[in-house]
Amino acid sequence: MTETSSNGTVAYDVVDRIAWVRFNRPDKRNCMSPTLNRDMLEVLGLLEFRDDVGVLVLSGEGTAWSAGMDLKEYFRETEAKGLGATRDAQREAYTWWRRLRWYQKPTIAMVNGWCFGGGYGPLFACDLAFAADEAQFGLSEINWGILPGGGATKVATELMPMRKAMYHAMMGENLDGKMAAEWGLVNESVPLDALKDRVTAVAAVLLKKNPVALKATKDAVRRVGVLSYDDAEDYLIRAQEAANSYDNHGRKEGIKQFIDDKTFKPGLGAYDTSKQRG
Repeated sequence: MTETSSNGTVAYDVVDRIAWVRFNRPDKRNCMSPTLNRDMLEVLGLLEFRDDVGVLVLSGEGTAWSAGMDLKEYFRETEAKGLGATRDAQREAYTWWRRLRWYQKPTIAMVNGWCFGGGYGPLFACDLAFAADEAQFGLSEINWGILPGGGATKVATELMPMRKAMYHAMMGENLDGKMAAEWGLVNESVPLDALKDRVTAVAAVLLKKNPVALKATKDAVRRVGVLSYDDAEDYLIRAQEAANSYDNHGRKEGIKQFIDDKTFKPGLGAYDTSKQRG
């Protein structure tokens, strides 16, 4: 059954341990507003530690994923209220993007249509991203006289080679889903009518993994990218020890099934977590 956030700007369903979360402003191509930011933080909080949620998928109602920031609400109405209102609106956006970036559960961006500007923040925050071939990605800010802010420039340089990021930011030309995959913005692009099935299949694989190991892995991949090799090596040792102390039964069960039971091979799939003691 579909539920909505307090102000109706976010809709979500939980089906077979997958939380399907959707921006719910289709008439505005799911542009983000201060209200949507507050609703997203609310929904992320409601779902993060639910036992019946193992993976979160973020998408958009209608023909867009998110066409970025609502220019009227952000750049006219908010700015008209002064610097304090502008800073509050920025903090609300960055807060839920940050929460999504370090979310307890694996997250997948399912980009079903337009993804512009400010939409790059939550796109980067999701662990994995899959797009429809028909989707359109754009940093159009240069076309109306500003730089791609709200973290969008950082996202482009994190996910793309420098020359491609520079071209994307300076030219203001759109990328379709196939090119977004080729340039590194998303993992993969498939036809729109196959997108949900592909994301469902990926989520099903994640649901079979040890959730403690998944969280530790998510965090490790994001952390080590800005560390030197030596610092990363030290961080990963400590992270592994912390994960083991929190979920030692899981680690031991996986080793038992491989060495003693010979019931699984690590390179060919996950161990059977249903046999793991709590």
